[in-house]
Amino acid sequence: MSGTEAPTEVEVPLDPLAGHPATAYFWGHVAGSGDVSDDRIEVVTNDEESAQVLAAVAGGDLEHETTTRDYAHDTSITRTEDEYALSIDGEGSERDDPAGAGLLGRSGALGLPVDGRGNYRFGAFASHDRELLRGLLEGCGTICFKSSSGTVGISFVHDDRALLELARELIAECPVDAPVDELSETSSGGYWFGVDDAAAPDFGTWCYGDCEETGLFAPSRRRKLEQSLEQADAYDDE
Repeated sequence: MSGTEAPTEVEVPLDPLAGHPATAYFWGHVAGSGDVSDDRIEVVTNDEESAQVLAAVAGGDLEHETTTRDYAHDTSITRTEDEYALSIDGEGSERDDPAGAGLLGRSGALGLPVDGRGNYRFGAFASHDRELLRGLLEGCGTICFKSSSGTVGISFVHDDRALLELARELIAECPVDAPVDELSETSSGGYWFGVDDAAAPDFGTWCYGDCEETGLFAPSRRRKLEQSLEQADAYDDE
């Protein structure tokens, strides 16, 4: 499917680093499930429509494959799923600077929202924390129904401890009261934290509150949230 699909129609700024809901969503995804180098960005999602949105924001080529991998919290469990990988190169992507200034019109990685140590700089997206968090949640988060307690679970998992600390800070600053756990290590050597179960429904509902208006979301992930909320409601009614 590389280069053959029409990009999803979403409102995007000319500058992929400008403060805007679409760029906040894009860079949240990149931070959660991507990799940035001097001349290339790669970001992976399990939702085809979300992948098309990411491509609409920054161009690039999409590839689809089916993968089997260990579950982040328990490496004894594997899962098979679709993956859509978006690759944006310094040359040839749809939104490259025609003068050849480099990746997304920048001459190197320091022009992207990362510092010299590889840490993401999200200051430009401070007014779009909902979209940034939604991108992070879809990039490195999980939503589930906990049958043992009848509650909705929302957690974030990543190898980068600093990124998860940033996610915890963003959640603390959001308009919904959503306490979060301290960071814990996973069996695979990464880190994770969860949103308090009692606050997860309100946080999830807020996180996807305006997604239909902007188109900046993964439909499959929103369906998972809605299904988990319905299961939790049914559990309470028993």
